[in-house]
Amino acid sequence: MSEDTKACGMDLGSPYVELAVEVFSMLADATRVRLILALRSGETPVGELAEAVGKTPTVVSQHLAKLRLARMVAARQEGTRVYYRLVDEHARQLVTAAIFQAQHSVDERPAHHHGHPSV
Repeated sequence: MSEDTKACGMDLGSPYVELAVEVFSMLADATRVRLILALRSGETPVGELAEAVGKTPTVVSQHLAKLRLARMVAARQEGTRVYYRLVDEHARQLVTAAIFQAQHSVDERPAHHHGHPSV
């Protein structure tokens, strides 16, 4: 294993392995995955996110609070409205990879393999 791999926490004994499991656990919820997908287009208020994922603003706020604690999303308040955005591209990339993997379980040759990603 190269020193670069070890420095990035990719070796088998890395303490990041357990944290990575927590990230996967955080994303093991359909509403949270849908919220990550909805936030791909940028900062969005809670009400619009709730409408997009078909949940009440209260339920969406609870899920967003968990994602915020996991440092996947950040919040900004403007008056009475709270806006959320992805902190970085990693959550989006994880969800995209998971959707692509799911497509493999349904389609022999999923859309993302012939230039038409559906995510």
